[in-house]
Amino acid sequence: MSAHNDDEQVGPSEARATHAQEATEATPEALRKSHAARTRSAAARAAAISHYIEQRSPDTKHEGEAAGREVVWKAAHAARLSAQAVATLSESAPDPAADARCARNAAAAGALAAQVGQLHDGAGDLSVAANRAALKASQAAADAAGKEGMGTNGALNATADAAEADAVAAAEAAGWMKPGHHQPQVSSGMRSPELLSMMHL
Repeated sequence: MSAHNDDEQVGPSEARATHAQEATEATPEALRKSHAARTRSAAARAAAISHYIEQRSPDTKHEGEAAGREVVWKAAHAARLSAQAVATLSESAPDPAADARCARNAAAAGALAAQVGQLHDGAGDLSVAANRAALKASQAAADAAGKEGMGTNGALNATADAAEADAVAAAEAAGWMKPGHHQPQVSSGMRSPELLSMMHL
């Protein structure tokens, strides 16, 4: 192998260092774009699952009407939580740490919605896979917002972006989302002071 090729090859640790350096140099506005996209995507997933379950609630085969209503309520609650994260982010100035927490909160709500989606659909392969992908997206978003990243670590942000994209693809495969319908459409039902207090921002 030539010296030229040696110079061109970059190992995983060097790649992570490059990502971290790029993130350090990125402006809060640039970082917000990534966190905001992830926040909206997770909120769209939660909203889509809520709509999916609500539309099918008359045909649900859970243990009685009360159980069916609880599933619908839980999905709607998850959608509202994710919408609150979107509202909080949209009403604040760019701040990588705070923006990453909004993305984390939306992803956690998306994971909650996915758990309800699997409860509604049963243990089919597609619903199980979608639930697992949502949980991975939530964990990746939490890592990106954690003490190591604080919303600025390029490698953690990239991992969270990829995990969110996988969660969307899995939700579409499960029939919970329609391809291209990736905008949240649920009202948060709360205003900024309440949201900021609730989300510890």
